[in-house]
Amino acid sequence: KKISPFRLSSLIRLQKDPLLAFELFIDPNPNETSRRSKPFRHSLLSYDRIITKLGRAKLFPQLETVVRKLKDDRRVAPEEILFCNVIKHYGRGGLPEEAVRTFEEIPAFRCRRTIRSVNTLLNSLLVCGEFGVAKEEAIAWVERYATPDSCTYNILMNACFLRSDFVGAFKVFDEMRDRGLNPSVVTFGILINGLCRNSQLKTALRLKTRMESAEFNITPNAPIYVALIKGLCKANDFDRAVELKDEMVSKKLASDPAVYSTLISAAFKLNRRNEVPGLLEEMKHNGCKPDTVTYNAIIHGHCESNEFDSAFRALSRMEQGGGECKPDVITYNVILAGLCRQGRLEDAKDLLNDMPRLGCRPDVVSYATMFEGLCDAKEFREAAEVLEEMVFKGYIPFSSRLCRNVDGFLSG
Repeated sequence: KKISPFRLSSLIRLQKDPLLAFELFIDPNPNETSRRSKPFRHSLLSYDRIITKLGRAKLFPQLETVVRKLKDDRRVAPEEILFCNVIKHYGRGGLPEEAVRTFEEIPAFRCRRTIRSVNTLLNSLLVCGEFGVAKEEAIAWVERYATPDSCTYNILMNACFLRSDFVGAFKVFDEMRDRGLNPSVVTFGILINGLCRNSQLKTALRLKTRMESAEFNITPNAPIYVALIKGLCKANDFDRAVELKDEMVSKKLASDPAVYSTLISAAFKLNRRNEVPGLLEEMKHNGCKPDTVTYNAIIHGHCESNEFDSAFRALSRMEQGGGECKPDVITYNVILAGLCRQGRLEDAKDLLNDMPRLGCRPDVVSYATMFEGLCDAKEFREAAEVLEEMVFKGYIPFSSRLCRNVDGFLSG
């Protein structure tokens, strides 16, 4: 049956294989003898869906083919949002030159550039790590195409923090206000998160107080609290972190398992594990289910204290949890590292061999951990077998310690 443009967009959406979706898009009716005289009329929706599917799969040569076809298709009037999506995909794929080229070619598609595509390009360059220009140059470039908005300044603040330029970030903040643009909770989130990542906790806490004051009257959201709590836990200020968690609870914001996972990890690290059961009970009371990260924090804490029975009980709860919270490769790697550190190599080997059966394939860290543990125990024959399997599966030794072990093993 002949496929219509509307039907094609539905088929592209339903097709799970992006390459098959691409082939379908290029030739929707392969048995149609008259297709040369009457080219298939692709809808804008089918262009949008195939671009999304190919971009998510990082199939960039195919994506480029579709974009070129769109450029030649004069019957379709693409909107700016479509090119924003293309630019985002190139950014996430680490292709800054392609992102810039797409932005520059937007007018050739009979479409006007606005601040939306400008901001999308800026953010994509930031994601690629290619945002190397100074703030003044960036603003001048933006103003060639559109008037900078609050989103533009938020991106520039993020760029400053990636260079640990705190002074520059606050200069951008001040310039934003000088232009009559009001900072939002997103703006303060960028500032506070950047300060916390760079261990500027006092400044971050003062900024939280300032945003809540009459000057701005903005209520911090959950990501801001999470950033502050993570920063405080990293600085071993557990009590202040708990105070902020309690503040979140009072504002009915404590539904993010990342908050509790961070506190649980810190409780183990600071020898306050007696507070872990209370945190788990509070999670349950607040309707916040432990996720894989939460269990990984618990398992890591038990392994660091050589409490392997408790670690395996936590693992068992994950495995028997009905699929809601499944162990991931990090879960098993944490236990593997603990077992190897304690010289329990037989248990470690059993766990490594069981991982595929348990639905989790070992990764390069799994093999490297096992290899290093065997080398430390002078079990070189078995270490050679692990190394052989590791290389056979395409994993390359990456840590300096592992490479030294490999060199010593080969020379010995």
